[in-house]
Amino acid sequence: MEMKHPIISQENNFGALLKTSLKGISQVILIENMITGFIILLAISISSLLLGIITLLSAVIGTLVGKSLGADETILNQGLFGYNSVLTGMALTLFLSGPSDWIIALAGAAITAIFTASMMHLMKKMELPILTFPFILMTWFMLLVSYRLTAFTLSPELVPQSLAQWELDITGEVNWIQGSFNGVSQIFFLDNPISGALLFLAVFWADWKIGVYAILGNAVSLITSYGLGGEHSLIFIGLYGYNAILTIIAVSTFYKNEENRFALLSGIIAASLTVLATASVSSWLLPFGLPTLTMPFVIVTWIFLGARKVLPLL
Repeated sequence: MEMKHPIISQENNFGALLKTSLKGISQVILIENMITGFIILLAISISSLLLGIITLLSAVIGTLVGKSLGADETILNQGLFGYNSVLTGMALTLFLSGPSDWIIALAGAAITAIFTASMMHLMKKMELPILTFPFILMTWFMLLVSYRLTAFTLSPELVPQSLAQWELDITGEVNWIQGSFNGVSQIFFLDNPISGALLFLAVFWADWKIGVYAILGNAVSLITSYGLGGEHSLIFIGLYGYNAILTIIAVSTFYKNEENRFALLSGIIAASLTVLATASVSSWLLPFGLPTLTMPFVIVTWIFLGARKVLPLL
């Protein structure tokens, strides 16, 4: 009878966990690729080492929660229990302050994995993907807790504002090159052109077509938001771009079927609509001091995927 060496077995288990966790990082941009996940992790770490550590730990925690609680191995190995935990861990690290913010962030990553499983069950009946909805709801929930519990301290960057006193400022620098890289980097809360370039590399590594769609989605968001008179400061740091990139990838490639002859056109229209959704959602959340996150991506993608149940050529 063949016996497994315990050290080799442990190494294999660690390697499998790391591989799945890296896939969890890549699934943020709807890609299942370990190398892509590693490049993304590198891009995050270049911008912030702490954020890179939190990203990896959150991916590992989400994966471990799914594995320890008996998740389906196929879903688990695709990294689908990691990506919402990754985003939650990163967001809570950035939007909470204080000595215990990283503990709260990692705890949030673990809870998000459970919420992910719940949403998988609920959305299965509607035949729609959960996308990043568990991350959004959990992050908003944890941030709003700060108004009632002193253990949670909201970052000074998140300040509630009255819409009655809001003034739109469309002045500011116009930098199309910077905007081209910041759109993809803001998917991971980064404002770093080098990180943005690495993130594009990560996408192209997995599939050049997805890379082209990512560039196209970002271009659509820049042109649409600028043409509609958006704030230059928000446009060129990528705050209109990242939702458009995720949306065009989801609508044009990831969730299309053979009948979708106009999938690319649908993706371009959907990417344009995320600009309107971003402006609307950010205005809605202004009195609460909450970030928009990827809610525009989720709303617009659900609209298009839901419509395809009735309009299959969309």
